Amino acid sequence: MGGGTKDFYGQSLQGEVLDVSALRGIVSYEPSELVVTVRAGTPLAELEAELAEHGQSLAFEPPCFSLAPDLPSRATCGGMVASGLSGPARASVGGVRDFVLGVKLINGRGELLTFGGQVIKNVAGYDVSRLMVGAMGTLGLMTEISLKVLPLAPAEATLVFELDQTRALAQLHRWGAQPLPLNASCWVRDDTAPGSPELLFVRLRGAVAAVESACRQMTREVPGTRMDNAVAAPDWQRCRNLKLPFFTPPEAQNLALWRLSLPQTAPPLPLAFAQFVEWHGGQRWLWAPVSALQQLRQAAEQLGGSATIFIAAHAEDTGASARFSPLKPPIDRIHEQLKAEFDPAGIFNRGRLYPQW
Repeated sequence: MGGGTKDFYGQSLQGEVLDVSALRGIVSYEPSELVVTVRAGTPLAELEAELAEHGQSLAFEPPCFSLAPDLPSRATCGGMVASGLSGPARASVGGVRDFVLGVKLINGRGELLTFGGQVIKNVAGYDVSRLMVGAMGTLGLMTEISLKVLPLAPAEATLVFELDQTRALAQLHRWGAQPLPLNASCWVRDDTAPGSPELLFVRLRGAVAAVESACRQMTREVPGTRMDNAVAAPDWQRCRNLKLPFFTPPEAQNLALWRLSLPQTAPPLPLAFAQFVEWHGGQRWLWAPVSALQQLRQAAEQLGGSATIFIAAHAEDTGASARFSPLKPPIDRIHEQLKAEFDPAGIFNRGRLYPQW
């Protein structure tokens, strides 16, 4: 455990805590090479501050959850990789896995292993480094991580359009087929009451000329307005960290926050739950009771996706239901064999990812 900011995520927490927060610091950073190596316990905010000084960033915008609303985030780089979570730009730039170049880790046999390196073309054989992304620490204890970073975009703009979900998704697909600097999008209804505005927000990033040209083209195709960056940028940060009003748990309702991962081309889901759509349609959030598990998983699987209980309802025990969609053959066997190879005694994060591990 690093900062403990993602304790809510996963099946359950078991065993003694191995605190790695003291294993921190930037080991090496070559801005001209766009590569940084950090120890796993390094605070994510510390890394991002260092990158910003050189005009660079983690383009996939990993979320920085806080343990309390009035406290700064204690999220660490190890937790960022272990959880595999990415922010609004995921659909355009890729996820955490696409930026991991190498890792050092201690396996369940107590061996210190090194995989990958500090250049993009560094893999001969299996790309084991990326197996750690989303593994929730079940395969070993990461000690160092090498990451690819990218320069900050010269220009940014956010456009907002009043569109229902069907029209918003269709328009995003049309724009996605054009050479436009689309970076992020989100669709939300400001209020669940009938007649409330349904809004599509689109963020553009790239060269100044490309962003300005795209703004003119897109607002000609669909009437929309351009937001002031001073207003839009904090909102995108709140979107990244699940701090927008939509993510506030509904009062007096025992609802869980569900995360549905779907193909971007999937149509709107005919569900009677408020939804928040990101990643050009690829990620959909909604508040629903845990009892809707079968309905939501069936709806997601029919479209080639999955449904995860991201944050359980407050009355639900963390192990009350399967948080993640069950793996299907032969993927389940591959996962089990990987776990047995890296951690044969089942020492690391037992039951965190799947109950049987």
